[in-house]
Amino acid sequence: MAHNLNYNEESGKHSFMSVKEKAWHGLGTVIENYPTSAEAIRYAQLDYTVEKRNLFTYGDDTNPETEDNDVVMEWRVDVPDHYATVRTDTDEVLGVVGKDYEVVQNVNAFEFFDSIVGGKDGVLYETCGALGKGERIFITAKLPDYIRVGRDDLIEQYLFLTTSHDGYGSITAAFTPVRIVCANTLNAAMRNHSNGIKIRHTASANERLKQAHHLLGITNQLADELEEVFNRWAKIRITDHAVKKLIQVAMAPNKEVLQNLQTGKQDELSTTYNNMVSSVMEYALTSPTQQEATTKGTLFGAYNAVTGYFQNVRNYKDDESKFKSIMYGTGLQRSQSAFDLCAEFARNGLN
Repeated sequence: MAHNLNYNEESGKHSFMSVKEKAWHGLGTVIENYPTSAEAIRYAQLDYTVEKRNLFTYGDDTNPETEDNDVVMEWRVDVPDHYATVRTDTDEVLGVVGKDYEVVQNVNAFEFFDSIVGGKDGVLYETCGALGKGERIFITAKLPDYIRVGRDDLIEQYLFLTTSHDGYGSITAAFTPVRIVCANTLNAAMRNHSNGIKIRHTASANERLKQAHHLLGITNQLADELEEVFNRWAKIRITDHAVKKLIQVAMAPNKEVLQNLQTGKQDELSTTYNNMVSSVMEYALTSPTQQEATTKGTLFGAYNAVTGYFQNVRNYKDDESKFKSIMYGTGLQRSQSAFDLCAEFARNGLN
């Protein structure tokens, strides 16, 4: 199952919900209006609970010297300090955890988001779902405010949260702005800040609530900083030659490619790499979303060319691969490189 979305046998639906637009191979439930957290849980088939159950194995008292080796005496042997996490609706085992592990129920993950803003002007749930047997869930929620670049360019502010029930990984929540026009995803840590937080499953509910408000502080600070940075970049002109050089460096997969670029050994660059650079450059010069005043011929446009490539141009084997690339993998790394290079260009120009 390439998409890896959980399939609910009882309802006959995949555990995924999105607002207005289809995603993840068009599976799951698409709704027209933003749901409440309680509605989102139901639409995404996330209204199940998980509990810790004791683990045990069996010992036996088979004596190899006896004539009847088929007679086996078995007894239960408890496994100390280890537990299985189990979906209570399907009795499927999701993972094995230690004694200090605290299950964070799916409803608690939504409460975490609700507590950040709260009230009628709170977060708008756009997508959520479960992967595998339901061992990992994810939520993306839109905040009510925008980052404004120039007069007409708006960048939405999103929060992304993922948590698991299998004992692997922390509860992770991150701030990720997305440009409305072309849905470019930003995953750039700025200055000495992180764009997200991680919370261990051993943390108490009160500690998680404190972290939720800490994340809101990070979000507000990053949004203010990004608005300032992007508006400054939108006023900095950059030539096509400089854009291509920035793209080449940002998309370099390793130090060897960087060295070849620096020493002018263009003939030693791979065809795959050159084609990728050409695709990003084409997007920078011809995409309709790159023709606006805040992007065309500006440093802001150069940055959007790289992020836009991973969001709108690059081919992925499936939606999960795209999601992982943008949030954790190559897309994140190249976008971060582009951000750093643009920041350097804004300070010192082209080197």
